[in-house]
Amino acid sequence: MKTKTLKKNKVNVVTLGCSKNLVDSEVLMGQLKANKFEVEHEGTSDDHQIVIINTCGFVDKAKQESIDTILRYVEAKKEGAVEKVYVTGCLSERYKKDLEKEIPEVDAYFGTRELPKILKTLKADYKHELVGERLLTTPQHYAYFKISEGCDRPCSFCAIPLMRGKHVSVEKDELVNRAKILAAKGTKELLLIAQDLTYYGLDIYKKRELANLVDKLSDVEGIDWLRLHYAFPSGFPMEVLDVMRAKATVCNYLDMPLQHISDNMLTSMRRGITKQKTIDLVNKIRDKVPGIAMRTTLIAGYPGETEKDHEEMLKWVEESKFERLGIFTYSHEENTHAHLLKDDVSEKTKRKRADAVMAVQQEISYKLNQQKVGITYKVLFDRKEGEYFIGRTEFDSPDVDNEVLVKADGDTFARIGDFANVKITSAMDFDLYGEIVA
Repeated sequence: MKTKTLKKNKVNVVTLGCSKNLVDSEVLMGQLKANKFEVEHEGTSDDHQIVIINTCGFVDKAKQESIDTILRYVEAKKEGAVEKVYVTGCLSERYKKDLEKEIPEVDAYFGTRELPKILKTLKADYKHELVGERLLTTPQHYAYFKISEGCDRPCSFCAIPLMRGKHVSVEKDELVNRAKILAAKGTKELLLIAQDLTYYGLDIYKKRELANLVDKLSDVEGIDWLRLHYAFPSGFPMEVLDVMRAKATVCNYLDMPLQHISDNMLTSMRRGITKQKTIDLVNKIRDKVPGIAMRTTLIAGYPGETEKDHEEMLKWVEESKFERLGIFTYSHEENTHAHLLKDDVSEKTKRKRADAVMAVQQEISYKLNQQKVGITYKVLFDRKEGEYFIGRTEFDSPDVDNEVLVKADGDTFARIGDFANVKITSAMDFDLYGEIVA
């Protein structure tokens, strides 16, 4: 029984998972707005007629969060708080039949590449002229910028190809046009994302074209920072670093998930690279771009990981001194190559090993941050929180990296979305404190 009036054609889009999902939601919202729908992202007004949940299906924890969110809105539908609940994204792509059986109260399930079908279901037109148009969910001054979809890599632990399909690059001219559209609306930073940036161009140009793409994007007027995320180590196109050195617009930053360092693990993970080649690659990158901030991501507790493998990774993290680092505990995903292996590392051990790696990284980060005290950096301010303006240097990506905090007292004002020079006055493990200087 309805307890309140729901606004007709008002849609609440809820996004779970990664930045690539977020871009998909922004594109969906742009199409809905063009079709005269009123759209909110994770709205709190509680008067939406329609809810669309963009799910994640990457690891167990993310899958459970997606299922819990679906069940929450199904319950809201039963109570009359919403009329329609639709589900899209990776979980829906991968488990559609199971979900339809287990949660039939959802009005329809859609895969990751079924935007036109979603719109048709809502009696909306897919407007081809809007390709590249989005309703940003991030602050206007930065945007995630997806340059390709899917992945052709054979990594044993990853279910992404099952949910996102094969690698498909977006043409360079189209991406440049999309960057110009964002810049015209005030976007200053593009965070380039893909399942694998380095594979860009192989499908449509028959060669790796990331360097050329980055070069073209760096010339888009209004874009001050370009940031590179999710580069695969095997076959990394070193010419990208030439562009990084030559163009001030390209941040001295590279996100390259390496997953492990033990040859035993790298072989089983089907990473196409060895320990020594990994170490050599990291050294070459740092030699070519002095001062670069490298972010990596690792996996703890992959099947067959011994204490020796773990200690090897721990020692390598200590020696490599990555500027930024994160670690996941292994999730046993059906229909992946690794699912054929026994998930023989206990959850407690996985967590213990992950915590040990992060304890080492915390100390590394603290020491590296102490070296920044007294140095002035160009900072882009993202928000004001409590008594601080909070921003980032070129070495930091939103949400996952260090932040710069500037006290918002009577003499200090930072405009959100603008750059300012900040002298670092003190540093913690993952935060820098500073003051704006002329």
